[in-house]
Amino acid sequence: MSAQTIHKSQKVSKADVVFNIILYGICGLILLLIAYPLYFIIIASFSNPSEVSNGNVWFWPSQFTLDGYKELLRHGSIWMGYWNTILYTVVGTAIGLIVNISAAYSLSRRDLVGRKLITFYFIFTMFFNGGLIPTYFTIRDFHLYDTFWVMVLPFSVMVYNMIVARTFFDSSLPKDLLDAAQIDGCGNLRFFFSIALPLSKAVIAVIALYIAVAQWNSYFNALVYIRSENLKPLQLVVRNILITNQSLVGAGDGMAAQEAMRLANLMKYAVIIVTTVPIMCMYPFVQKYFSQGVMIGAIKG
Repeated sequence: MSAQTIHKSQKVSKADVVFNIILYGICGLILLLIAYPLYFIIIASFSNPSEVSNGNVWFWPSQFTLDGYKELLRHGSIWMGYWNTILYTVVGTAIGLIVNISAAYSLSRRDLVGRKLITFYFIFTMFFNGGLIPTYFTIRDFHLYDTFWVMVLPFSVMVYNMIVARTFFDSSLPKDLLDAAQIDGCGNLRFFFSIALPLSKAVIAVIALYIAVAQWNSYFNALVYIRSENLKPLQLVVRNILITNQSLVGAGDGMAAQEAMRLANLMKYAVIIVTTVPIMCMYPFVQKYFSQGVMIGAIKG
């Protein structure tokens, strides 16, 4: 049978065409619902706040201005916040990968004594924990309070990421591969570093992205456990800037109050852009691994 005959026999029916049109329409609508709010925040950050509140901003900026960014970046503390957040993200991601990936590989080994019990212990913590006050006392007693390490050590174990990585190892690394390596004299550590990790780039990239995003957006932990100004991450810094700016709105009168209100509204949108764009730049570098790593780690093989 020629290729042309096969092609003719596989013609798309009218029902399939209608289904594809509906499917693409639904996907396009979902994309619009997700993408437009992000786009609106971008154009609103460059527009006059009065134009935004009056509903005159839809598809492009109205009365273009950079005052919001200028006012936000005028605060020197924001650069310290950027540096702290980048440092927390890099160090926290490295520690998180070391802890979660090594634990996931250990739990994937069938010869681990008490494997099911240890797994249950980790999963149990996803539903029940000691609460904020016991955690606070624990961190204080370990002398981690108001230190750099409180942001990267106590919460480095993420059970969800561990379970995803464990399932990946369990379904993607056949037992025969370990047996063959052991016959050649390969030990457990060498197998992990020389064989398991190089074959797990997809799930490592995905877990790294999960940890980095969580670390970059970490706000509550810093609010509770950080007091020194020189240790506060970007999220706390911009929060303090917005609170200070809002207080100026209430304290001022006349033209000063109106100007403070205008800058406060502009800075709200500028803060979102300044704090989210850097972490969004990571996605293109791990996009090719993302779908593969998530799907393989989510299916029990």
